[in-house]
Amino acid sequence: MLRQEVSPTNDPVLFLQLAFSSTFFAGLFQASLGLLRLGFIIDFLSEATLIGFMAGAAVIVSLQQLKSLLGITHFTKQMGLVPVLSSVFHNTHEWSWQTILMGFCFLVLLLVARHVSMRKPKLFWVSAVAPLFSVILSTILVFACKAQHHGISIIGKLQEGLNPPSWNMLHFHGSYLGLVVKTGLVTGIISLTEGIAVGRTFAALKNYQVDGNKEMMAIGLMNIIGSSTSCYVTTGAFSRSAVNHNAGAKTAVSNIIMSVTVMVTLLFLMPLFQYTPNVVLGAIIVTAVVGLIDIPTAYHIWKIDKYDFMVLLCAFFGVIFISVQEGLAIAVGISIFKILLQVTRPKTVILGSIPGTDIYRDLHHYMEAVMVPGFLILSIEAPINFANTTYLKERLIHASSY
Repeated sequence: MLRQEVSPTNDPVLFLQLAFSSTFFAGLFQASLGLLRLGFIIDFLSEATLIGFMAGAAVIVSLQQLKSLLGITHFTKQMGLVPVLSSVFHNTHEWSWQTILMGFCFLVLLLVARHVSMRKPKLFWVSAVAPLFSVILSTILVFACKAQHHGISIIGKLQEGLNPPSWNMLHFHGSYLGLVVKTGLVTGIISLTEGIAVGRTFAALKNYQVDGNKEMMAIGLMNIIGSSTSCYVTTGAFSRSAVNHNAGAKTAVSNIIMSVTVMVTLLFLMPLFQYTPNVVLGAIIVTAVVGLIDIPTAYHIWKIDKYDFMVLLCAFFGVIFISVQEGLAIAVGISIFKILLQVTRPKTVILGSIPGTDIYRDLHHYMEAVMVPGFLILSIEAPINFANTTYLKERLIHASSY
């Protein structure tokens, strides 16, 4: 959105000012939602939506790693399935057999380590150590064999140090204020939706609850503080969260350890990663996200509720063919439509008495149930309100002629 008004090439200072300011307003908006106790909004992200989103995001993230796994130099920045595959097959001349061989070997190593940990819980540490072992081993191999001169892409020299403070670059006045606020609101909604979706996805895997209000405040405060430390709008990263989950992380303490490790690395250890091959990083990410495709749960949803399964498919195909944000929006929209349909068109059943008991059941499902003479017992599976009164009148008239 900012690029349409300001060029980052022609006026980089102004562009950074607007980017950091938009981040501040995005965080302010997100934190305000949490303070206003609007966390119930995340309840619209149903299990079917999350399963579809998780599978779609896993596919997209895996496909994005083809750049590293195949050694492609020119690769699309788009996230859709079609652009990614098009980029892969239009650049077959850039494929590197050395990169493919190394990627295949480390991918097999990581998958075997994951399989061993799943089959033997006592060896849980194997899958946690495997990524670190792969990075160290591949870096040593590349350095010893000078593999960067034989088609293996490496990270290269990285700049040391932390980002400088940026609170003096926040832009709260002038002709661009409206653009900054608008961009902050839009990006804030997108990052909040994606972050909460990622959070609820991993919460479902570990059977714990997510407090929407706390999530909104946490993400909001993160962006407010980030705007003062040279950060743009941030959200929950799917691929890095998957790697963290695959390593066996159980609590938020893992994030503290990870943050300290990243800080120490940025300050002192960057030269050590100069020869780390990109292909190994891609293999680690693929191994982490491939286990998030939950086919058994998707099949279970299909058996229980076909409408929910349609929501799942919309989330999945929306993510892989359009984008993560649009895929989520489509799935949530269909879920809301289902809720409205259930409110305006509630299910009604005629009940009959089970002889010899005080139990009443649906006449269509229980053959032994019989109608009570002189009475019509109608069960309405929703509260009566103005939105469904007309429909319920029609159902009563129809039921009275039963």
